[in-house]
Amino acid sequence: MLELIDVAKHYNGAIALAPTRLRVPRGETTVLIGPSGCGKSTLLRIVVGLVAPDSGRVVFDGETLGPANVRRLRARMGYVIQEGGLFPHMTVRANVTLMARQLGWDRARIETRLETLLALVHFPPALLDRYPLELSGGERQRVSLMRALMLDPDLLLLDEPLGALDPMIRYDLQQELKSIFTQLGKTVLLVTHDLAEAAHFAHTVALMRDGAIVQRGPMQQLVRAPADAFVEKFIAAQRMALEPLRERV
Repeated sequence: MLELIDVAKHYNGAIALAPTRLRVPRGETTVLIGPSGCGKSTLLRIVVGLVAPDSGRVVFDGETLGPANVRRLRARMGYVIQEGGLFPHMTVRANVTLMARQLGWDRARIETRLETLLALVHFPPALLDRYPLELSGGERQRVSLMRALMLDPDLLLLDEPLGALDPMIRYDLQQELKSIFTQLGKTVLLVTHDLAEAAHFAHTVALMRDGAIVQRGPMQQLVRAPADAFVEKFIAAQRMALEPLRERV
C-alpha cells in the first residue's frame, strides 16, 4: 500500500529525516515511535505530500507521489494532525464535510456519509452545529477523525491523535480507534511517543532516533531483542515511568 524508498529531508543543513526505507502493508497498522524531534511528524508530512523530500520516493498504491498527482492521491489519504487541527470558525458539520463539498459531492451523498460517520465514532448529532471551542477534547478528536474518514480514504495518517487528552478519555478513544481500524480494514500509519499506545495499536513498530529508523518489527521483538543500547534504554525508560504506580497498587 505505502512504501518509502530512501526518503530524506534536511532543514538548514540539519537532518530531519535520514535516508529511510519503510513499508506499510495494506490493512495493517504501523506505528512510528520515538522521542520528540526524531523525525516522526516529518515522515508523515512527506507521505501526505505537505513536505517534499530532498531525495528518495514515496510510493502509494503503485504510484510515486509527485507534483502531478499529489492532490489526487492526497484525496485517498485521511490525515489527523496533532490536537486535531480543526478550523475554529467552522462548525462541526462544516469541518467534517469540507473536502466533500470542495469535491462537489451532492447534499444527499454528504448527509448519508455524515450519518455513517456519526454512528461509527459515537458522536452526538446534536453537536453538529457547535464550534470546536464549544467541544471537549475527546469530542474534538472524534470530529477530526470523522473529517479524516469523510472521503473513505485508503490510508489513515495520525500524528499523536490522542496526545493532548486526559488519561481516561485517551483510554476510551484508544479502544474505539482500534475497533474502527479493525472494522474498516484501513491501512494506518500512526505517530506516538507512548510505548503502551504503540503496543495497543501496532502490527509493526518503527522506533526512530535522530531522523532514522533504528529498529522495526513487532513490539515483542523490540522488547525481547533490542537492536542496540538506545532501543533498550527507550523501552526501559518508559517501563520505569510506570513502576512507581505499580508499586502503589
